[in-house]
Amino acid sequence: MKPLEIIPMKDWGLGLQDFVTISGPCSAETEEQVMQSIQGVAQHEVHILRAGIWKPRTRPNSFEGIGSVGLKWLKDAGEAVGKPVCVEVANVKHVYEALRTGIDILWLGARTTTNPFAVQEIADALKGVDIPVMVKNPVNPDLQLWIGAMERLQGAGITKMAAIHRGFSTYGKSKYRNQPQWEIPIELRRTHPNLPIVCDPSHICGTRDLLFDVSQKALDLNFNGLMLESHINPEVALSDKKQQVTPDQLGEILGNLVFRQSKVDNPMLANKLELLREEIDELDHRLIDLLAERMQVVEQIGRYKKENNVTIYQNNRWNGVIRDRIAYAEPQGISPDILAEILQMIHKESIRHQTKVMNQQDEPATQA
Repeated sequence: MKPLEIIPMKDWGLGLQDFVTISGPCSAETEEQVMQSIQGVAQHEVHILRAGIWKPRTRPNSFEGIGSVGLKWLKDAGEAVGKPVCVEVANVKHVYEALRTGIDILWLGARTTTNPFAVQEIADALKGVDIPVMVKNPVNPDLQLWIGAMERLQGAGITKMAAIHRGFSTYGKSKYRNQPQWEIPIELRRTHPNLPIVCDPSHICGTRDLLFDVSQKALDLNFNGLMLESHINPEVALSDKKQQVTPDQLGEILGNLVFRQSKVDNPMLANKLELLREEIDELDHRLIDLLAERMQVVEQIGRYKKENNVTIYQNNRWNGVIRDRIAYAEPQGISPDILAEILQMIHKESIRHQTKVMNQQDEPATQA
């Protein structure tokens, strides 16, 4: 996969550095509310200002944004405090109106990223326009769809880009509004190391009490920024009131974050880290060797099942394996959830091996 050709945020011409904080209200509601919220967050370490203008709600008859009139409110508020502003766009009309108002940065929301047709139309509308565009991950955990949206924008000539990690929708109860699934943005960073990745804790958490922990986690994973929603009075907000914080609460979150260095410059520390990494490498090789040994035994079982006309999947046996391995691992500090995922993957590979054995054609007997 060819990495995306990206211009670093510090070279976007907006006075940014390699790490940015983006904040402002979830939705622009009134001119006064936008100005007060923006003036409040501008007192803290915030580099880009935001407000939702058009809100793609799941169900009708709820607040769906103030509309185009809010663009000027946001732009005026940004100019009043001397900071660039960004808005979400979901169609070509939104793009044209945002550009006409002089919005500095655009972003594509999760629902838009999910639809390649919508992304392509927006990309076509941006041909020849030198504006930064940030792309939120799609609603479902689909890394290729996320990358594909950015490739479409790059195909239109957009080179000032960033990804926004806002979590992924899952069925069932969770403490998060959207599951972080950190492994997905980590894989995005591995394949596209020059792409800035901004974390959106507000939409991951859904409640303000989780914001600090998720923000700190993003910093510890070397993300390039945070997008946190802040409203002058969240309790009366017309959308997502539970995940918004006051400007003062925003300042408290930002002030308590610990920024860690991404590189180890001290030679002694670097040497110690390298020795520990060598241990990890050796353990990984041993794990792979053990996994290969396990699959050899799996194939022997597969041959025995074939000879005796026994099905591959044995439900009682598999349930017993899960219970036994989790009970064995818990006292050693291994998460039951993580172990269950690992066992599921190993079981999937075991079934593949046994299926291959089952489908092998027996060699015809030869006469002496």
